[in-house]
Amino acid sequence: GKPGDGSSALQRLVLQKTIGQAVQLGVWRDGATVQLAVKTAELPSDQPLSIVVHVPPQEAESPEAAGLAVAMANYFENRARRLEHELRELFRIGRRSLAIGTTVLLICLAASQLVGNLMPNPTAARIVEESFILVGWVANWRPIEIYLYDWWPIRRRLRLYRRIAEAPVTVNAA
Repeated sequence: GKPGDGSSALQRLVLQKTIGQAVQLGVWRDGATVQLAVKTAELPSDQPLSIVVHVPPQEAESPEAAGLAVAMANYFENRARRLEHELRELFRIGRRSLAIGTTVLLICLAASQLVGNLMPNPTAARIVEESFILVGWVANWRPIEIYLYDWWPIRRRLRLYRRIAEAPVTVNAA
């Protein structure tokens, strides 16, 4: 193993491992080194969180430490509200983009039929028809991207922030 300088070094070490990887840890407990065999894992999304904050002993009884739970809950609840707003805005843009994209697609489909019937050269007519259809579908790229992919990471972060805001916070003297 690698010697560390505290919990932040341990956190960095664990974060370098892949999920499911076995890790041997030697930790100092009650005046002796204890060997631990652990396996890294993600906390399942249905499991409750709890937050433990370690502060110097002289700060553990301070008013700031006493208000830490409320401050953290307020901070992450505020972040969650911002993400809700961001998600609503994304869906608003998606609706507007979808309306524009659908209109462009309908116009392009009509134009491809009209141009195809007016051009004397069948090969050129086919190229123009397909070009109009392609432009029509490209106009729908952004709304499709929004509704299929863009909202997932925002919703995932929103759920995480809500979980953190609801988590009990314990302040321990380190």
